[in-house]
Amino acid sequence: MAKTKLPTFQLSFLHPKYWGLWIGVGLWRAIVALPYPFIVKIGTGLGWLFSKIGKKRLNIARRNLMLCFPEKTATEIDIMLKENQRAIGMAVMETGMAWFWSDKRIQKWCKVQGVEHMLPAKGILLVGVHFLTLELGARILGMQRAGIGVYRPNDNPVFDWLQTRGRLRSNKTMLDRKDIRGMIDALNNGEIIWYAPDHDYGRRRTVFVPFFAVPDASTTTGSHLLIKSAPNALVVPFSPIRQPHNAGYIVDISPAVDFSDTQTERDTAIKMNKVVEHEICKAPTQYMWMHRRFKTRPNENDPSLYD
Repeated sequence: MAKTKLPTFQLSFLHPKYWGLWIGVGLWRAIVALPYPFIVKIGTGLGWLFSKIGKKRLNIARRNLMLCFPEKTATEIDIMLKENQRAIGMAVMETGMAWFWSDKRIQKWCKVQGVEHMLPAKGILLVGVHFLTLELGARILGMQRAGIGVYRPNDNPVFDWLQTRGRLRSNKTMLDRKDIRGMIDALNNGEIIWYAPDHDYGRRRTVFVPFFAVPDASTTTGSHLLIKSAPNALVVPFSPIRQPHNAGYIVDISPAVDFSDTQTERDTAIKMNKVVEHEICKAPTQYMWMHRRFKTRPNENDPSLYD
């Protein structure tokens, strides 16, 4: 079915040039073994640190919030940005929780609502937008019904192996995001495919359609290809949301969205962006706003929205 070759452990990973990474991973694993309230404090502290050293990314996040929510005041944007900074720090901890926690501990702190929307024996295109909690959400949901993850291989071979190993704790396998044929085959064979269509993936295979208040956001046409190539598959969005007051996580699975009325790549992209917007609005400060979502402009000579 798939042409993706997953990484395996190599003795070369023990070379001294990787020792710093291994030490960092060991510390990371030790931290996420602490009680959850302590993990939250450390994650919040990392978010504060990021706000001091990650000014460039924070400016991108601020700009994205301003572009997407022009009706909000500067004070409201600042409040959202501050909450988003905390979420960025927690994302580091939550990724470690997803990769290293036991099933028992995951179950203690997490619950799923709407699992009835994931019908058995049906292919499912599971739309998981880029929440900062996405790694943990995928682990939680995979414990209910394992699927196939779609990912971009990491340039560092050790980290690529680590992330694949972590994600396979609740996935059947992983597919390179370029392996479109593998995704289509999986959907037509009744599998679940994890899919995130909400980033700016460049000018290739793209249409420019509205996203929130931005009228011409670069949006992948891959959604149209997958949906029309696997017409019996369901399109099911979900959102992993961190609860306040150290109360854990809820993975909210939405009902399947009917795309039978979309005929063109543009139609599908417009509707998919509406789906993404609806999911983001469930917890907007937990979304990955530091991505340059609007970096690709309709015309190459158009001024950047980030200058």
